[in-house]
Amino acid sequence: MALSARNQLPGTVKSVVLGAVMAEIVVDVAGHEVVSVITRRSSEALDIKAGDELTVVIKATEVLLLK
Repeated sequence: MALSARNQLPGTVKSVVLGAVMAEIVVDVAGHEVVSVITRRSSEALDIKAGDELTVVIKATEVLLLK
């Protein structure tokens, strides 16, 4: 699948916490944690579980930097 998003980061799922409606997915990307909150239905449809290899895609109109 081709995407226009430039920020595509390969990683490994560290944990999945399922709530009633939402799911919190923690992904290890080169030693850094990236956390995504998606619907529980999407998490189940994608069958996301700890240890899975996936790609984190970040599509944002604004990226802030703090030094």
